[in-house]
Amino acid sequence: MGFAFSIGHGAVGGSRLRKTLLRHFGVSPGEIATAGRQFPITARVDIQSALEDLFKPRTGTKLLGILSPNQHEVPALANTLAGAYFPIDAGPLQRDEIDVGEAIPVRCLKNGLWLSRDKDLPFAIMMAPGGRFGLRTGVQVEIAVPAGERGAQFSQEFFRELELLVGQGRTYRGRIISLEGHIDPLGGGSMVKVHRLAQINRDSVILPDKTLEVLDHNVAAFMKAKEQLKALQFQTRKGILFYGPPGTGKTYTIHYLASQLKNHTTLLVTAEQVGLLGEYFRLARFLQPSMMVIEDVDLIARERTHMHGPGEEVLLNKLLNEMDGLQEDAEVLLILTTNRPEQIEPALVSRPGRVDQAIEFPLPDEEGRAKLVKLYARGLEISEELMELVVSRTKGVSGAFIKELMRRCAQFQIESSHGNVLTQSAVDAAMEEMLFAGGALNRRLLGGEGAVQITSQVTRLSS
Repeated sequence: MGFAFSIGHGAVGGSRLRKTLLRHFGVSPGEIATAGRQFPITARVDIQSALEDLFKPRTGTKLLGILSPNQHEVPALANTLAGAYFPIDAGPLQRDEIDVGEAIPVRCLKNGLWLSRDKDLPFAIMMAPGGRFGLRTGVQVEIAVPAGERGAQFSQEFFRELELLVGQGRTYRGRIISLEGHIDPLGGGSMVKVHRLAQINRDSVILPDKTLEVLDHNVAAFMKAKEQLKALQFQTRKGILFYGPPGTGKTYTIHYLASQLKNHTTLLVTAEQVGLLGEYFRLARFLQPSMMVIEDVDLIARERTHMHGPGEEVLLNKLLNEMDGLQEDAEVLLILTTNRPEQIEPALVSRPGRVDQAIEFPLPDEEGRAKLVKLYARGLEISEELMELVVSRTKGVSGAFIKELMRRCAQFQIESSHGNVLTQSAVDAAMEEMLFAGGALNRRLLGGEGAVQITSQVTRLSS
């Protein structure tokens, strides 16, 4: 939302920038009006490009750097023009290196002030980090124009052009990103992190056939039918819950979807970033089509009777309100994951329109374990007999356990100098270390408790 007001007479300040602005406008502070827009933090590079395009045909435009004595608040032209006690001032141009997922980062202005004219109408544009108390949650663009109808009309037209150009920007579209949210006492703040995940093909997604069928129908097939559904006035937003024991492939499947939905921007939300939920949903709308992932959603959406304070309920209500706030035609795929579905608040999962489909990720069956062993054996050769033994001894474990098992098998194989043909002695040593040498705690850490009984039986039979 924008805001507009006329500058009144405040405390008399004497910053160089204030004097420069008054010379540029040629009027008193009370005859200048400002308006502003705040854009998402992901629009930073696109805003700079858009402003450069808008000023390119305007000869005589000056670009100044700005310095703010108060790094915890968004700098404002209003304060400087009014002669506030802590006004912003002119300074050197400051630039940051912004990672946008390319080989070379983009150099982007940290802030800037453009002084220009539209024929005989003077105006100023300031771009600066948006947010409060050192937490960056956007980019602030402010315009100052002479008060009056002409100035107001120009500022509205300028913002329309700017918003159109920014909306066409592709800086983070199709990327996999998260917000690195932290409060920096010196004024740093939330920045965008681009994740470079390995491309994952469908053959490496080892799940039961029924799980894959439901997944494909609710993601790939839904995306193909999306435009036709929209034409029939059905909603195109969708919520899916992945649930199952740890290590069963929920996160891996998300990486697979991210690599397949190349025209979607993927936003990854972890438990420590729940304070930025509002900004994530804002980005999901801004960068749509998008896929927003909230992992371990039970940490912020546990059943109300299990909450430990009002702060947890505030986060839950924030999540529910943001989900309800998505328009029906929003092209947003929301994926939630949990290892403890029984602890999730019913208000989240019992209302169509918030979560439309739950997909179970069970522990791998015999066929799944065989596929996982082959997948994670990588450069190791494994005989059919040894394959059957490993599959039988890993009943009740997760895919993550099998991945770690094969890595340790490879290490024991290397240490014994037995080449690339996996031996049973390497398997026995790896199983012993993972299931017994570290005790019960190690088994819980590795998710191998289900394999202890069957392994003990096999060991007794072979001895």
